[in-house]
Amino acid sequence: MQNSQSHLAYLALEHAIVTLALPPGAYVTEKELIELAGHGRTPVREAVQKLAWQRLIMVKPRVGLQVAEIRPGDHGHVMQVRGELEPIAAALVAEHADDEQRQQLASCAAKMESCTVSRDLEVFFAADKAFDEILEDACPNVFITSALAPVQTHSRRLWYSTANSDRMDQSISLHTDAIRAIHRGDVAEAHRTMAVLIGYLSGK
Repeated sequence: MQNSQSHLAYLALEHAIVTLALPPGAYVTEKELIELAGHGRTPVREAVQKLAWQRLIMVKPRVGLQVAEIRPGDHGHVMQVRGELEPIAAALVAEHADDEQRQQLASCAAKMESCTVSRDLEVFFAADKAFDEILEDACPNVFITSALAPVQTHSRRLWYSTANSDRMDQSISLHTDAIRAIHRGDVAEAHRTMAVLIGYLSGK
């Protein structure tokens, strides 16, 4: 499923929305999204359905498709959900992830750390998305991951809209602290480090 054409189309479009290549409030056509995603009509339509469910694209009858705008209260609302649920998810994944998922976590941490040298925000955000997908796959509580998936994407877009390389090092350090705690199966430390990360991203 994670390698399906519709999922790959979703990843391409989600990345374009997060990195503001598709600007907030912009109207887009299905044809433009097909060209951008590099996949056919059916996978792109399925990707748009998921993006609409995540409230990243608004489907407006007789008008078209609009990239969701960024509203003043979005950051606080998004981080409220993440602050409550993500430390729990991290602890559950620390306990339940299999060997392959732990290897994927180590790869994510390495990619993020490479960005301290390259200063490449887009690579960092792609690695962060991969991290979120590993958490989604490995967490046994689907109700938590269903609630987290959309707000994680909104959070990345909000962060990208104000991001700069000066903030990257601290964010990478806190991300890798959480990833490594999950990787080694330290449940309490996974919960703690994820809470610290979310606190930093919330501006606390």
